[in-house]
Amino acid sequence: MFGALNRFISRLDADAPPQQADSGVSHNAFGFQVLRNSNNELPVEPWFDFIIGINGRNIDNPDPNLLQQEIRNLGGNSVNLGLWSAKGQRLRSIYAPVPSDASSLGLSLQWTQLATAENLWHILDIAPNSPADLAGLLPFGDYIIGSPEGLLRGESGLGELVEDFLMRPLRLYVYNHDYNVTRLVTIQPSRSWGGAGALGCTLGYGALHRIPVPLDEPPQAPGETMFEAARLSTDGEPGPEQSAPVPTSAPQYLVPAEMETMPSAPPMGGPPMGGAKRPRPQHHGAKSDMDAFFAEGEAKSKEQGGYSSSPKPASGGIAPPPKNGPPRAGTPLKQDDPAEEKSNDAT
Repeated sequence: MFGALNRFISRLDADAPPQQADSGVSHNAFGFQVLRNSNNELPVEPWFDFIIGINGRNIDNPDPNLLQQEIRNLGGNSVNLGLWSAKGQRLRSIYAPVPSDASSLGLSLQWTQLATAENLWHILDIAPNSPADLAGLLPFGDYIIGSPEGLLRGESGLGELVEDFLMRPLRLYVYNHDYNVTRLVTIQPSRSWGGAGALGCTLGYGALHRIPVPLDEPPQAPGETMFEAARLSTDGEPGPEQSAPVPTSAPQYLVPAEMETMPSAPPMGGPPMGGAKRPRPQHHGAKSDMDAFFAEGEAKSKEQGGYSSSPKPASGGIAPPPKNGPPRAGTPLKQDDPAEEKSNDAT
C-alpha cells in the first residue's frame, strides 16, 4: 500500500511544475552537500546539511572556485552561510569565522540536488532472529541513509546492493532519530535465515518516510519529577509589602481519614513569648447542626404534648390488653344456633 502511494506521489512530483516546500526551497533546488567536517567548532552536519546561500544570497553557480574565492575575501572576518537540513527539511543561518590566512573552513563539499537526501529507507518492522535483528537495527527509529560500499540511488538502490552482498558482510550508515546519532552497522544479508527477505525487516521509502525534526529534549524517564513546588526566595530582606515568612511545622499533605498521623516535632525555639497559648477556635461541623435540628423538633413536640424522646416507665407493671382484643388460646368460638335462626325468620 505504501509503495503504491509513494509511486503516485512521485508521478505527481514529476508532472507538476516545481513547487516551493514549507521551508521555502524548491524540491529540485541544488546546493553544496557537506560530505566531511573537520572543524569541530563549526555546527555543520555531514550528509544532512546543504549550503544553499552565502552572505544573504542564494548560490546558483555550481563552480566551487567562486565559493572558495568569496570565502577567502573575508579572511579574518565571518561569513554567513545559509544551510538546508534534511532533518525536517528546515532552513537555518550560521556565522562561520574565516581564518586570517583564509586557508579553509574544514569542509568537504559536493554540488548535488537536495532531493538526494530523500534516498533513505525507514526501518518499520524487524523479524526475530533475522539478519537485521542480529545486526542491532531498531524499528521505527532507524533510517538507512547510505553505505561505504556504493551509492544508493532510487527506491531499488538498497535492494540491488543487498543482492550483491548476499552471504557477505555489508556496511550501512544508519541514522537513529530517537537519539539523533549516526552509526555504522555491519549486516550479512541471507535468504536462508528462516524468514522472508534477505534482511528480515520491513522498509519504508518515499515522501511518507522522510527524516523528521530531531527531538530537542530527551523523553521524560520513568520516576523523574515533572513539576517542582514553588520555593520561597531567601535572597535579601523582605520589603515593605512582603512580610517575613512565619516558621511552621513540618508540611502535612493529604492523609486518609483512618490513618493515624505521627505527632510532629515541636517547633525550634520553644513556644512564642507573651503568655499562654492562644486557644484554637472551635469549628462546628455537620454533627452539631444535626443535633440542633433534632433538639428543635423535640421542643416543638413537647409543646404540642404528643411526643417525648424519653419514654415514661409504666407504674402498674404490664399494661392490660385491650377490651376487644383477640380471643385467648383454647377458648371455643361461639357458633350460631339453627333453631334461633328459624325463629328469627318466623318473626
